[in-house]
Parts: sequence; C-alpha cells; structure tokens
Amino acid sequence: MLPVLVADQVLKIWIKLSFSIGQQRDLIPGLIELQFIENEGMAFGWALPGMAGKLLLTSFRLVAAVGLGFYLKRLLKDGAHLGLLACISFIWAGAIGNIIDSAVYGALFSRSSWGLIAEFLGEGGGYAPILMGNVVDMFHFTARWPSWWPIDGMRSYEIFPPIWNLADAAISIGVITLLISQRRFFAEPVEKEISESATSSEEGEA
Repeated sequence: MLPVLVADQVLKIWIKLSFSIGQQRDLIPGLIELQFIENEGMAFGWALPGMAGKLLLTSFRLVAAVGLGFYLKRLLKDGAHLGLLACISFIWAGAIGNIIDSAVYGALFSRSSWGLIAEFLGEGGGYAPILMGNVVDMFHFTARWPSWWPIDGMRSYEIFPPIWNLADAAISIGVITLLISQRRFFAEPVEKEISESATSSEEGEA
C-alpha cells in the first residue's frame, strides 16, 4: 500500500509544480501522454454539483477510507487470502491518495490555470479551503479506434478518453481483481474451517 500511495503523491506534486492546466507531454507516442487537469469530483472526472456536493464527496471519501482501514485490519487478523488483502490495500491506497488531494492541496498550493504553474505555499495562499481541493489527474490514453472498426460511432475516437491518476488505477485494479477472483479469495477460509471441523471430529471419535 505505502509504495502506491507515495508514488501517487510524488507524481501529483511534481505535475502540480511543473505543469500548467492542459499542458501535455508524450509518454508513449500514439498510446499515452501526460496531460494535467484538476478534477473536482470522483475518479475519471465524475462529480457532484456545487460546493455542498464537493464537501459531501470529500466527507464520503474520508468515511469510506476509515471503513476500509478497519476492514483491512479485520482481514489481517482473520488470516484472509493474500490476494484479497492486496486488492483491499490497493483500493485503500487509491482512496487515501485522492483524499489527500481533496483535503489539503487547496491549502498547500496556489491555483493552477492555463499558462500558469502553481506554487507550493505561495504568497497568495492556497486556492481553496481545507477539504475543498481538487484531485490532480495526468494520464491520458491517446490511442484511437482504427478506421476499419465495425462500429461507425467509435471509428477514430479515443478508446478511453478520461484522464486519470495512479490512485484511480490502484482502485480500478483492486476492484476488478476482486470481482474476477472473489470466489477464490473468499473460498479459502470456508475450506479451512471445514477442514478444521473435520479434524476435530476425527479427534473426538478417536
């Protein structure tokens, strides 16, 4: 969890202090680029309207992160499957990564804008109160559907238009892997319990 969280924050701070809004830089030409935007809402740009929506979203993130933390602690205590622990850790790290942006970036950085790079603890102060900051996003897939693609409405359009960050990726990887492997992750404790029960019965009969 910690390496994901640290990498997410290091990259976001570097982007915030090195790029102006909308600035782009190729990573893999024709596939993926860095493009700095600030996201007022959830992963991949989804948002709740207004200041109340922003505060509600940040509060929800905080509550969800605390809940995930207690759940992970319980899984560790119960000796859960390592794959399940990894998935929940990825989701938790991603959630905390985006919470940090929302909670403190507004107070720590000046405003980013078109052609203007933000400053850390600049003279003008932060751009937003505590809990009202924006999430820093930077990864953008530039790959497009080929011209021969059979669906007319998708030809030559970007395959995945949203701009995202490492925290979003960690959450997505954790959730997708959990959905795909949930039977394996949750079956092991049940099988272990059945095995222990059978062993106890055999010892009792002996």
